[in-house]
Amino acid sequence: MNLFQPLISARSGSQEILITREFDAPRERVFHAYTDPGMLSRWLLPADLGMGIDSHDCRSGGRYRYRMPGPGGAQHAIFGVIHEVAAPERIIQTFEYDGLPERGLAVLECISFEALSADRTRLAIQRVCGSEAYRDGMVNAGMEPMLLELFRRLDQLLNN
Repeated sequence: MNLFQPLISARSGSQEILITREFDAPRERVFHAYTDPGMLSRWLLPADLGMGIDSHDCRSGGRYRYRMPGPGGAQHAIFGVIHEVAAPERIIQTFEYDGLPERGLAVLECISFEALSADRTRLAIQRVCGSEAYRDGMVNAGMEPMLLELFRRLDQLLNN
């Protein structure tokens, strides 16, 4: 098993997606890449999309909103509430995408940063969707290739 490939688990009968990935960087640096708007804008979305950060208040009780071009040139947003930030161990937040036909499909996301030996980090992301069908839609919409690209870009950023 290649620990630098994201492992995505979405068991039948569950509304959960589990994603794990290891990085060759200290936990504090990986955590910072998730919480600093300047770093986020360099890796969070595929480069060909481009992304703007309207707001990013990364603290317990904060909010964020990122915009990106959607189909047909329309602007869409990813946004949510940050429920908890426990630096450098954990972020608990929601996210929604306003480009869906149905509104209010918030996903609860818990991101954990585990310090490993030799200044490495294991990232574990647990996403809980409102339904198994919504979860399957996320997975089948190209989640794995997109994560491969995002994590490749994050690796480059962490190693520079």
